[in-house]
Amino acid sequence: MSAPSGEAKHICIVGGGPGGLAALKMIMDTPQYKDGLWQATVFEEREKIGGVWVPAPPVDDPPVTPLYDSLTTNLPHPIMCYESFLFPPSTPLFPPAATVEKYLSDYAAHFNLTPHIRLQTQVKSVDWLPDVQKWKVQVQAHGILEEPLYDLLIVANGHYRLPRYPTTPGLDAWRAAGKATHSTWYRRPEHMGNTVLVVGGGPSGTDISAEMRTVAHTIIHSMSNPPPHKPPLKIQDLDGGRFKIRGRVAAFGDVKEGRVVFQDGSEEAGIDHCILATGYQHHDPFLPPTLLRVEVPPPVPPLPPMLYNSTYHIFPVARHLFPLSQSFPPSRIAFLGLLKGIAPLPVMEAQIRATLAAFADPSILNTETEAAGIVERYEHLRARLGAEASESHIAAAWHVFAPQMQFDYRDELHELIGCKERVPKWVREVYDKRDVLRAEWRELERIGEAEEWVRGVGEGGVEEWVQLMRKVCKRAEERPKEEVKDGLLSIKCSV
Repeated sequence: MSAPSGEAKHICIVGGGPGGLAALKMIMDTPQYKDGLWQATVFEEREKIGGVWVPAPPVDDPPVTPLYDSLTTNLPHPIMCYESFLFPPSTPLFPPAATVEKYLSDYAAHFNLTPHIRLQTQVKSVDWLPDVQKWKVQVQAHGILEEPLYDLLIVANGHYRLPRYPTTPGLDAWRAAGKATHSTWYRRPEHMGNTVLVVGGGPSGTDISAEMRTVAHTIIHSMSNPPPHKPPLKIQDLDGGRFKIRGRVAAFGDVKEGRVVFQDGSEEAGIDHCILATGYQHHDPFLPPTLLRVEVPPPVPPLPPMLYNSTYHIFPVARHLFPLSQSFPPSRIAFLGLLKGIAPLPVMEAQIRATLAAFADPSILNTETEAAGIVERYEHLRARLGAEASESHIAAAWHVFAPQMQFDYRDELHELIGCKERVPKWVREVYDKRDVLRAEWRELERIGEAEEWVRGVGEGGVEEWVQLMRKVCKRAEERPKEEVKDGLLSIKCSV
């Protein structure tokens, strides 16, 4: 028998992107929801579900999504999808954004999530009411304000909205002159002058620098040194000097001359425009300064008594999920998807399982043990980055995981809540081959064979996708090692 409505616990989910949809689906799977003890509502400010995967022209400031026209996933979909919902059979191994958008829409339809989602409804503010132990959530839809109360708050608004601009000397002058823009406004290659500088070595910077070669005479791609598990940056000129790979920009010089100085002391001049693929800030404007202070936190130990948003990380947050603050219980709020360099959908599924377990039984969170874990990570990063590293450097590294750490993290969350599920071995194996797989898949697309390779794959379940990815790796291994366009060496792959 369902409990009376007055006894039900109410859960607020901020954001109708991949994290918010997964949270709603997994809440609806719980016995508490099925018994009428839990109710959930997703608030999404846009007109459709899907978050950053829903395209939009770059008319807002900042745009509601950074999605550019040619974007494809940088992970094979069998390891980036929800564990409970595979991509359809025959889907390209690295699907375009439109395929991901439809996948999310199909997910919502398959699990009947839509009745619990309020579109075009913005969360304006959130406050904790200690007297009643609830969250007061102010939402606005079509000019009408409401302030319902909730027992649990799940923050799933993503972190790809507010652009991050480097503090590089001289950049402000370039931006003021309209000569430097953030990649969040980029949609497709357009003529911006003969020489274009692209700053940023991540997936967006790499894609944009390649695309802009079709409309500019010379592209200069500026990148920082990659992490230790990747090959070191090679400064070089390719394509007769039309594509130049350079290190980090040290200073933006004279705007009219288009002059830039790099960290190694080299210079380039005559740059007509700069595209900054320099990432995004964590941005939770609905949380007031009394609950979330937007500044870099002080050194630890001890842990600060309140929550900080450095724009690089939320701190202190146990297991990158549960905030440790004296203002509210850690089991009553969760931040999904703070981690970077991961396959986010299955990570968020593990995070939601842990969130709901802690909401149902707060005793599984030992705050002293969790605080000690945060201090241990801080001291590890302090030692790794060196004594000269600032608190901002530590903040920037806080939510960044080395390749296999995300799988250990998922297993640890499941262990915390007594769940026997562990990451399959093939997932770890494939993730280490992701760059090889993507390069080889692009080659299959180039020669027109990709569609045939995936035809019918997946009709018999996920194991067919695993076998396909091993075949793609084997093809890459057997092909002669050669220089690939853009000067990047092909990487050997074995399984």
